[in-house]
Amino acid sequence: MQNRLDYSLPPEALFLTPDEDAGLHPLAEPDFFWRARPRARILGFAASAHEEINRKIDSFLAYTARHKTFSRAVEFNAIPVALEGAQYKKSFVTAGGKGLLNGASGVRLLNRYLWVNQDAGFDAEARLADYFRRCQDRAVARPLTARASGTAGLPFAVEARNTFNYFHFVTETLCQFCALDQIGADRPLFLHHPNHPEKTRGFTRDFLRALFPEFGDRVQFERAPKSYDRVLTSLNLMNAYYQYGPDTVAPVDSLITSRTMWAGREAIRASQGILQMNAVDSNLIRLRDRALRAIEGQDFSHLPRRFWVGREQGQARNRAMQGEDELLEMLRLFGFESISFESLSPLEQVALMANAEVMVSYHGAGFTNMLFANPSAHVIEIGTLQTAMFRWGDFWRLANAAGCTYVSFFADFAKADPLAEPDFAEEGIVPVSLSRHGLAVIMSFLVALLGHLPRFSTAEPVLRLARQMNQIGAWSRTLQLFALHPGVEAGNAPLCLALAEAQRHAGNAPAELAALCAAQRADPSRAFTLMQIVWCAQKAGQEETLRWALARMRADFPERLDEVLRSRPALRRLAV
Repeated sequence: MQNRLDYSLPPEALFLTPDEDAGLHPLAEPDFFWRARPRARILGFAASAHEEINRKIDSFLAYTARHKTFSRAVEFNAIPVALEGAQYKKSFVTAGGKGLLNGASGVRLLNRYLWVNQDAGFDAEARLADYFRRCQDRAVARPLTARASGTAGLPFAVEARNTFNYFHFVTETLCQFCALDQIGADRPLFLHHPNHPEKTRGFTRDFLRALFPEFGDRVQFERAPKSYDRVLTSLNLMNAYYQYGPDTVAPVDSLITSRTMWAGREAIRASQGILQMNAVDSNLIRLRDRALRAIEGQDFSHLPRRFWVGREQGQARNRAMQGEDELLEMLRLFGFESISFESLSPLEQVALMANAEVMVSYHGAGFTNMLFANPSAHVIEIGTLQTAMFRWGDFWRLANAAGCTYVSFFADFAKADPLAEPDFAEEGIVPVSLSRHGLAVIMSFLVALLGHLPRFSTAEPVLRLARQMNQIGAWSRTLQLFALHPGVEAGNAPLCLALAEAQRHAGNAPAELAALCAAQRADPSRAFTLMQIVWCAQKAGQEETLRWALARMRADFPERLDEVLRSRPALRRLAV
């Protein structure tokens, strides 16, 4: 049996289309395809020693926030299905000879199709988009209705990208076993993977035993390829979003914040990538719930609540961060302990995150454990512009499942020329270098978060920290920061605006209005400041200030005044 697909085939012949192709039978009709859930607070900040790199980081972060971030996360359902004529090949599955577009493994199939056909003489992305468009046109009215029968005793099998990468194992493979809560585990259980068994890491079986004690020991690890006449598995419905039309699966367009890259149901790669960044697998949420139940009633008081996560020698890829010792020395002054996930049992790792106040580490698979973090936890990652561009979005699903605060600081590349962006294909992920400037940026954030407000001698770090505190919702910390630096905002419009935002969230409308007026005096060229003054003055009942702001808008920004009056016609009597 071949362990690969023929990517020269047209998409209809290569990928399985539910409700049209044979080989896939749901055990139950899904009660939802997707549903919105609260979005975690996910933020990134520049922390390079080089302004050139900081500008690139800031540009990337601004574009991501504006054009790639949904207002809420999208939870895609995962349902148990029966497959006929199934083959587990490498890290994906086929049924009836066609590739199953199942969650992350399905995304890899689509990406592989594009990569293999990049020089094939046709536009592979357009061909894929046409395939999905035809799927939507032909989609049945009631998709994925229950059709499977006689499933008692059928084996259950899941695919694994590999059995040595913790991130892929937890987020793509381990979570699929949650499907057995719906169909029962009294059946043969298999995990199929592409790598040599000697590469299988011990954490795979340890986590199965810890989180699925009722059957974890019975899971058989078998190297692909493997064939089944009939087998049960779990199907994630994210890719089905493009295989059904809006009459069947509601569009997510109400959650988008920009149409610059979002193409709706048009399955272009960039748009699909945005959906994946903002998506959460129901099985991940079920795995989190199961893990938190597993630690209930147990004593984990020996574990720290503030901690730095390092790596044990020989237990992970050698991506040690330059500047780690200096950062750890500073962290210890504020009650942080140094731990490694590899030295803890699975349940200790879950409990560590479930009770965490602050976790800090450099980019790596350890952030997978963010899945188990409590909603009030702050998970701090130190990466680079490279990890921001190629890896950051992969961890969003974990933050969105947990509902915690996930903050990434993007520092420098640990390479001879830190200004040269690495070639990912040639160099892979380049380790982090944390400069003294980066250390100062991160530590000022952390100590402020913990209530130890730093004192600065210039306005620039005050502004940076105030903006950071506002973005993570720590508005009281912003007000404390300004109290430590009285008058620092005078004549500085950005600082006045940061203060106004904090006062707004504190519910102090007069103080907010005063800060907005100070910002307008410092920089009269900003129309939006006048608009904010109008809204705040109206809220505070300050009619004199309201009349003044409307008059200034009429003189300096008449087109914006028209916009304000259209949205708030009650103000027309004052705009004379």
